[in-house]
Order: sequence, then C-alpha cells, then structure tokens
Amino acid sequence: MIECQWQLWHPATVYPAAREKLIGFGGHVSNPLTSSLSPHTSLSCTKFKSTSFLCSSKHCFKCFCDKTESTHEPSSQGFSALAADAPWDNGTVWSTMAFYMFSLHIPLSFGGLSVVAHLLHEPVLDPQTEAISLLGAQTLELIAALLLLQSTAKPQSKFVDFFKAKKLSKERSWLLASVVGFGFLFMLVFLTSLLADRVVGPKDINNPVLKEILLSSNISQAACVLVYCIITPVLEETVYRGFLLASILSTTKWQSAVLISSAIFSAAHLSGENFLQLFIIGCVLGCSYCWTGNLSSPILIHSLYNAMTLMITFLS
Repeated sequence: MIECQWQLWHPATVYPAAREKLIGFGGHVSNPLTSSLSPHTSLSCTKFKSTSFLCSSKHCFKCFCDKTESTHEPSSQGFSALAADAPWDNGTVWSTMAFYMFSLHIPLSFGGLSVVAHLLHEPVLDPQTEAISLLGAQTLELIAALLLLQSTAKPQSKFVDFFKAKKLSKERSWLLASVVGFGFLFMLVFLTSLLADRVVGPKDINNPVLKEILLSSNISQAACVLVYCIITPVLEETVYRGFLLASILSTTKWQSAVLISSAIFSAAHLSGENFLQLFIIGCVLGCSYCWTGNLSSPILIHSLYNAMTLMITFLS
C-alpha cells in the first residue's frame, strides 16, 4: 500500500532560486490548497504525482510517497498465503472449540446412532438405517457448526468472505496443490502403515462395520459416499483448518499452527491406534491450506482420501 503526504520542502522566502526552479519543474503557484498548508501540515496528495510541488509566497511543499504494510496481507510472504488476522477473537477460539467438541461433535458423531436406536426401540440398527442415520447426524453437525462459527465471528467480518480466496492465493493453483498433496499424503500413509506393521504387527485395514454397510444396499452406498466424500470433508476442514488453524495462525507461526490443529484433529477422532496416521493427514491438509489460502484444496484432498478408503473397503 502506498501513502502520499505533502511535506515542507523549502521555505520559499529563504530559497527564492529553489522556488523558481520548482515552478519550472511542475510546481503550482497560488494553488488554493496552499492556503491551508503550513510547515506542520500533513495532507494526502495521492491524486497528484509523486514529483508534484505546491508553492505559496512563503513555503513550498513536495509530495512524498511511502510504502506501508497492510494488516490484511498474508502472514508470511513465503509459504503461507493466509491472512494474519482471523475472523474470530483470540480470546474466544478455545471456548468455541470446546463448545463444538462437547456439544456437537461427540454427541452427534459418537452418540447419534445410539439415540436413533433408542428412538426406534432397536438394540442394533440394520446397515441401511445406520447409513441413513449417519448421514442425518453428520448433516446436522455441519449445519450447527457453520451457525456456531457465524455467530462467534467478529462483527466486522463477513463469514462468507472467509471461504473466498485471498489475493496471494489466487496466484497459486489450489487444484495443482490438491493433486500434489493427495499424492504426498498417499505416500506418507503407505510408509507409516508399513512401519506400524513392523513395530506393532499387521492389522486388518478394513472396517468390518463399514464394509457391511457398503454391501447392504445401493441406498447405503449412496449415503456413505455423501457422508465420507462430501459432508465430512467440508465439516472437518471448515472447523479444524478454516477455523482452528487460521485462528492459531494469528498468534503464532504457520508451522506451529499446523502441528497444533493437526494434533487436535487427530485426538477428536478418539482412535488411539490411528492417532499418528490421522496426525500426518492433518499436517498435509494444514500445509495445503496454508500454501493455497483456499479451503477448496484440503477439502478436495480429504474427499479423495476418504473415497480411496471406501473403494479399498468395498473391493477388498
């Protein structure tokens, strides 16, 4: 950003020769503006050229232009394209996150099916009912999470603008970043799986409950695709990357923000045996969001990874 100000350049009464020289190089004599200028006056001169002068009978003023940093520029001119100021106050980030975890995420993601079974008076839900119930619970959690983030955002911040690409992010291809990120994620997950097999022994990569749901009916398959490939990626990337990572980034470096948000993302799944793998996934998704400044990139990577998991479970 460039700011221009009129500043006293030469007292015309002391440097008459200089005053005549300034007039010859584009100075303006007896301009009405000079009547309001004094040696201590600072007025904008953006509409003039940076080489312009204004002279009166006593003083001459020159237009000086300086570059200033904007607080809305990306927090780092290197890797991260995210803005340094988040739409949420730093003092409410953790209370908002705690409310989401204990009032929305855990009750709906881990207790939603039990509630449905209780309402239907069924000890165990059939696979198709379970798939439809899971779709309903995740959709409700997504809507509630968006309303929560909207209500806790700063008054001057428009929540819809939060999903728009920043100036620097428009210069970086989020689609290319998604392809590279997915390939890198696949490689890391494969390597960590091999390492885990050597350390703790091999384990079944398939989820038998999920496999039963996928094989039950076409309705179940469609519900699973909607949940794992659309709703869950949008929900988790909005909360853990768009909200949590961006908020932490306003007070620390992007590397620390990625690590902290990834650890919370992994812990939120309540799966000790998959903690490391989920943490790595969170780091890749966080880095893609920082580099592109666009939530579309981590959402697409997340969706592709879940689609690959569904395909492996279905075909194996």
